[in-house]
Amino acid sequence: MVLKGEMVLRVWDVEHGACAMVQHVVCQCGGKLAMIDSGNTDDWRPSAYIKNGLGRNTLDYLFITNADQDHMSDLQGLWDAGIEVPVLFRNPSYTGEQIRQIKRQSGPLSADAERYVAACSSYNQQVDEPFNLNMGGIIATTFCNPYPTFTNTNDLSLVVFLKYGNFKILFPGDLEKAGWRALLQRPDFCTELSGTNVLVASHHGRDSGYCPELFDYFTPSTVVISDKPIEHETQRTVPDYRRVIGTQGVHVRTTEKVRHVLTTRRDGWIQFTVDNDNYYIDTEYAG
Repeated sequence: MVLKGEMVLRVWDVEHGACAMVQHVVCQCGGKLAMIDSGNTDDWRPSAYIKNGLGRNTLDYLFITNADQDHMSDLQGLWDAGIEVPVLFRNPSYTGEQIRQIKRQSGPLSADAERYVAACSSYNQQVDEPFNLNMGGIIATTFCNPYPTFTNTNDLSLVVFLKYGNFKILFPGDLEKAGWRALLQRPDFCTELSGTNVLVASHHGRDSGYCPELFDYFTPSTVVISDKPIEHETQRTVPDYRRVIGTQGVHVRTTEKVRHVLTTRRDGWIQFTVDNDNYYIDTEYAG
């Protein structure tokens, strides 16, 4: 099937957090808006960008890959800004009360965590406009480990594959080695890994999220790390990821450079523009 238009996906620079937005665009007109995680910085909030930058009152699809603050720090902000969120994707194996008990082990819940707990209890109806039928040919496939087999938020991450034409990108939340290895026991997950072009590094590039067995099933062309300046030795995984990337790397259109690992701390936001057969990478900074 020949797809019309482009998929435009931007990974935002939210330091040690996560936020990406994706739209199907035809003739410079954007369709429904999806967002993966709702992290923010002191200077930038997805709620303000959606409301004021895009002039929208609706976020059509929201994926929360991990139930920790850095993945949903502007979740309550969406509601405060009056932005309608009709569809939420999350790990469906736990209830709101169960995730509340998990979160309480780390202390009192933030307003964003309380919003997430409430959403886990209220977003349980059949969706009127399914993602895969309403995003102009962009296909989302999700996987997750079940509660209570896992009881830590990282290994309960929702893993999201987005595919458009010949392009596929993987958002794994903060999945750690044990969680990766559990999913690798599933034939359908291993099959879905095949053909993945871009991996967004799990756990913001921490060593705990690096699973070497993963690369028995695919060879990424590049890895994206959403993080802030290195403060811990566990963040020093760029050489590990570089070794598993295809030798050619990727061409960045804005800088004319060939890159293997892209990081928000160095590149700012990172955008993928995808048509049927090709994808193009632009970055906020020169890298």
